[in-house]
Amino acid sequence: MKVGGGPPPSSLCAWVVLLILVESGEPYRTSYDQEQGQNRDRGRESTDSRLDTRTDTRDYHRDASPDTRDYHRDARPDTRDYHRDASEVRGKECQRCCDPGEEVRTQSANPQYPQHYPQYQAVPQINITILKGEKGESGQRGPYGKSGKSGQSGPRGPNGIKGTKGSIGTPGDPCKVQYAAFSVGRKKAIHSNDYYQTLVFDTELVNLYGHFNMFTGKFYCYVPGIYYFSLNVHTWNQKETYVHVMHNEREVVILYAQSSDRSIMQSQSLMLELEREDQVWVRLFKGERENAIFSDDFDTYITFNGHLIKPKSEG
Repeated sequence: MKVGGGPPPSSLCAWVVLLILVESGEPYRTSYDQEQGQNRDRGRESTDSRLDTRTDTRDYHRDASPDTRDYHRDARPDTRDYHRDASEVRGKECQRCCDPGEEVRTQSANPQYPQHYPQYQAVPQINITILKGEKGESGQRGPYGKSGKSGQSGPRGPNGIKGTKGSIGTPGDPCKVQYAAFSVGRKKAIHSNDYYQTLVFDTELVNLYGHFNMFTGKFYCYVPGIYYFSLNVHTWNQKETYVHVMHNEREVVILYAQSSDRSIMQSQSLMLELEREDQVWVRLFKGERENAIFSDDFDTYITFNGHLIKPKSEG
């Protein structure tokens, strides 16, 4: 925030504090520095006194008698005592060991040249946090890094909550009901020969989907399942009637009537479980005996019927 277009209040306060520290700052001196200063003053005084003494001694030698040498002999011990006292004072000087971050300096090998420590001065310090500027805007987002390797698949989690019931679907196709049925007849009589004969029918009463072949006289199964079959014939007087209902090439049931003075109607019925492409038909026995089936050209005396009871697909 700026007032009247000037610098921020925080920056102004920092500069005011800096000026006060510069004006009022004094050199920082430790007790060790004060003692060193006193020793230096003492040394200067002793040097001046030795110079004065030497000067007086030279003048005195020019004019004085040998007694002056005795004076010098007497004065020298005093000088040696002074130096001895000065060396002892230097040996007992305090070492600087209070300030952190500085190593203790050893005394000089020559006690006549004491080590001098630098003079410390007050240096104003500025709190950098006061001069901290305003926070800048966020930079643009960097590009995405490369994808890492895929980890191993974790364990399967728990089952979730059951969802709501869905809507009703479209109605499906109507149930396909399978049918098979036939009913055929014959108006012509037939007599046996020296070989087996297939009974062929000439009248088609019902032939659903054409599963009964009128030319071969056989029913062909196209819908596997259980079927019901029935055979009706009219016997011939004074002759036998001897026929079989065949399943493929196997004789299943027989229809038989002995010779008699009169003719009668004779029937046979059965149920068979058929597979696809199975055949059912009627066969006339060969002519070892007089074997015949009666009929005329006006009425139908022979019929063969069959129909599907239960498809195999329904179980």
